[in-house]
Amino acid sequence: MRLRFNQLETHLKDRLAPIYLVAGDEPLQTREATDSIRARARARGFIERQVMEVGDGFDWGEFQAACDCLSLFAEQRLIDLRIPSAKPGVVGGKVLSDYAKQPPGDTLLLITTAKLDRSSAGSAWFRALDTNGVVLQVWPLSTAEMQGWIAARLRHKGLLADRDAVRFLAARFEGNLLAASQEIEKLSLVHGEGSLDMQALLSTVADSARFSIFDLVDAVLAGDTGRAVRILNALQAEAVAPPLVLWSLTDQLRVLVTISLLLQRGSTFDLASKNIWKMRRPLIKRALSRLSSRRLYSMLRQCARIDRVIKGIEAGREWEELLQLTLKMCGQDLFRTE
Repeated sequence: MRLRFNQLETHLKDRLAPIYLVAGDEPLQTREATDSIRARARARGFIERQVMEVGDGFDWGEFQAACDCLSLFAEQRLIDLRIPSAKPGVVGGKVLSDYAKQPPGDTLLLITTAKLDRSSAGSAWFRALDTNGVVLQVWPLSTAEMQGWIAARLRHKGLLADRDAVRFLAARFEGNLLAASQEIEKLSLVHGEGSLDMQALLSTVADSARFSIFDLVDAVLAGDTGRAVRILNALQAEAVAPPLVLWSLTDQLRVLVTISLLLQRGSTFDLASKNIWKMRRPLIKRALSRLSSRRLYSMLRQCARIDRVIKGIEAGREWEELLQLTLKMCGQDLFRTE
């Protein structure tokens, strides 16, 4: 029987299968799935637990002996079998196939493996476990699924986040649910329950020791190159996460592009900037006086490249890339590209 991760809790409320196979390379969901199965097993009387890990030289006879001796005791027991390679071998495959055909009534077998390759997923032992137990394969989340997962996780902690905040967290922790979960836990402790917009998120996450990312934004808008570089260096020294710095600069560039387009269509600056904080409008006006629309779009494309560098998709050094962007927003270039 196949289950998806989001179906497991409902399944466990209704029944408990004699065998569970949890396979995948996503550590958080794998851990949460196996924790849920173990908790449900304890609630159903499977008090004793025996952990066995399959590695080089593993004796499958030891596993068989453990299964055979369990029936001598009235107490129910859980065998927690871990196969990191997802390949039990010829002997192990036969042992698991035989076990699955007639599992002991007082035993629950929980098998955890890495992601199954095509040969493992087509093997006789896998088919036997699938037929007589429950198979849950944990897959990495897509970008859209990641955003939904983060939003749900925040709601569970009493935090109602706006779309920008959710998108930022999804971009920052793409492919790493464990780190995202830890960040949400920290946000819950620091921020408490309530609404969480992008400003509140940045204020909570950003380091405020000497400079903040807001100081950097103000410096680049003002075109103060020296101050902007000092702030960027300080943020790096304070180990501020590069995605936070990139997000703040990218967000400000989008604001500049939007206002620039409105001005090109005949709008007045006061009307085009009506949604901007009043104290920041002079800085916005100063930035637009030196940055053309073409240059703004060029910098947005550069932001996309920096995002790929940060994620390891493209070669480069993230802080050097952020320095280049900072200088461009100030109206300077180390290397003129236009």
